[in-house]
Amino acid sequence: MERLWTKSYIYLILGMFFLFCSFYMLYPTLPLFIKEIGGNESQVGLAMGAYMLASVIFRPFVGGLLDRFGRRRFIVLGLLFFTVAMYMYNWVEGIVILMVLRILHGLTWAVSTTSISTTVTDLIPSTRRGEGMGWSGMATTLAMAIAPMLGVWVTQNLSYHSLFLIAVVLSSIALFLTFGAKMTFKPQKSRRKIELFEKSVLPITASVFLLFISYGGITSFVPLFTQSIKVNSGTFFMVYAATLVLSRPIAGKLSDRYGETFVIIPAKVMTIFALLVLCISTSLFGVIMSAIMYGIGFGSAQPALQAVIIRLVGPERAGVANASFSIGSDLGIGLGAMILGWVSQYTTYQVVFTVSAVSVVVSLIMFTFFSKRLLKNNKLHPHNKGSLASKSG
Repeated sequence: MERLWTKSYIYLILGMFFLFCSFYMLYPTLPLFIKEIGGNESQVGLAMGAYMLASVIFRPFVGGLLDRFGRRRFIVLGLLFFTVAMYMYNWVEGIVILMVLRILHGLTWAVSTTSISTTVTDLIPSTRRGEGMGWSGMATTLAMAIAPMLGVWVTQNLSYHSLFLIAVVLSSIALFLTFGAKMTFKPQKSRRKIELFEKSVLPITASVFLLFISYGGITSFVPLFTQSIKVNSGTFFMVYAATLVLSRPIAGKLSDRYGETFVIIPAKVMTIFALLVLCISTSLFGVIMSAIMYGIGFGSAQPALQAVIIRLVGPERAGVANASFSIGSDLGIGLGAMILGWVSQYTTYQVVFTVSAVSVVVSLIMFTFFSKRLLKNNKLHPHNKGSLASKSG
């Protein structure tokens, strides 16, 4: 069996964890900071959306450049300027400056996350792609579960200045860790036009987008919903994180042995049930059951979907593939929070989670339809041809 846990892979996985922790510390706290410096609700939405929009716009360019010129320079520059941008929040005193900073910060986020995730993909043996993507995905989703709580604690017990400094330290650690990783990718020598998006994986990207709408709903509205039923929201995210740790390695091995479809379809079904259980929860027991199911379902589907995209386009276009996946996830989280926020104004939290479940149902239907066509037509990259079909048939 090919070796997965190399020194370079470990350094980059840890780097991803610290980078995502730095980012997600700001996710629940920045709206409060914006209000503190004089912003209103519409400006909060504009500031959060500007970051997401900048990231989504620049990701395709980053993916194409990674495949043409290599990884190292983009990782270093992306993380360096991400850290600088994080420190600059300490100097923000008005909304206009904040908006400019959010756009610049979104650009650095697009460069740093696309380059580091693509480099991780380079290091994973093709025979252990599901397992390798599972562990890298665990690093990011653990950060998603832990960092928001840390950010809230820092702002409540220390200050926003401390929040930004801690985020700077975390992103600096990520930068230093990447210096210990070897880059195995060799840039393309072709002078053909740099491709910004892989059209063949558009249905998969759309499926990712619809799945991540539910995550936008979870991160935004679980704290408010659990407060309404007098349950600590931290319990949900702690159980969710613990479930990820236990289920991700198993899901990854199953994906490698039987194919990504074997994991993705049941995982999305589990995600749907998790959201429906949350809809009818009125006590701690229901919240815990939903967290366990969501950890297994969403936590297993996310890396398997990313592995499908990588497998379809081939290793020499991993940059574009990772950019496509990140576009879907970023848009899903950002637009999901906005859309579900509008829904919550006129309905209840139960309706919000029901809409989230419906989004995952559509994601499941879309993936199932596309995967059947894919297996039937065998439209795989030559490097990987037959691997998915043989495993998933």
